[in-house]
Amino acid sequence: MRRCEANSIAVFCKGERLKLLFLHGWNSVVGGVKPTYLKNHGYVVIDPPLDNDNFDDAVRTGQAAYDLHKPDVVVGSSRGGAVAMNIESGDTPLVLLCPAWKKWGKVTKLKSNALILHSPLDDVIPFEDSVELLSNSELPSETLLDVGRDHRLADESSLAVMLWACDLLRSGEKIPIIDEGPKRSFLPRDDGQSATSDEGSYICDACGEEIVIPIDFTQGSTQSYVEDCPVCCRANIVHVQFDDNGGSEVWAEPEQDYS
Repeated sequence: MRRCEANSIAVFCKGERLKLLFLHGWNSVVGGVKPTYLKNHGYVVIDPPLDNDNFDDAVRTGQAAYDLHKPDVVVGSSRGGAVAMNIESGDTPLVLLCPAWKKWGKVTKLKSNALILHSPLDDVIPFEDSVELLSNSELPSETLLDVGRDHRLADESSLAVMLWACDLLRSGEKIPIIDEGPKRSFLPRDDGQSATSDEGSYICDACGEEIVIPIDFTQGSTQSYVEDCPVCCRANIVHVQFDDNGGSEVWAEPEQDYS
């Protein structure tokens, strides 16, 4: 089965690469897997060393880095997520990875241009903490994404969703709404790629069978790819389109004329 892949492209704005402030977790190292991944995908990453013992000092360091560099996106991981919530970041969007806001800091609400990535299997920061943060902030359910299988979120699927979240928020686009559940699910598939738990279907033009497919909205609001029908093995061009309300439409056409 042939599927579309997320493209790795550099991120530019008016000819300049976009800047991202990455705030690492407790006892994490500067230049770890996540900031390196973002750097390799086009962002200029500011990754200051945060004090592991004094949270107020960590916030002051994060604030100084924000004031100096004026980043386009702020990403905070675990304790760094709490730091991100406690700095004055104006209208700059936030991407929070398993934020430890109940352990550190005084801020208990998020601004509207924020996304939370968290795994229900996190054994360090309870997933329920992010559910509570969402409720405190009166933000829509799609603000919380079910990602990965542990606290680190360092697998390829989680890293790809983190990059997608940064690109989405800095672009100012609306967050796609896939269903009415309490969260969006991005558990890794067996092939290591990210996927949601949502499904769609199309009718194969060659054999007339209904084919059920997973829908992955991280690939964009308009998608097209080629896959072989699992029943008759004829190739179809599959189209997926999301509307402004988050609804999805799936249809297919033959890759070539078999008549």
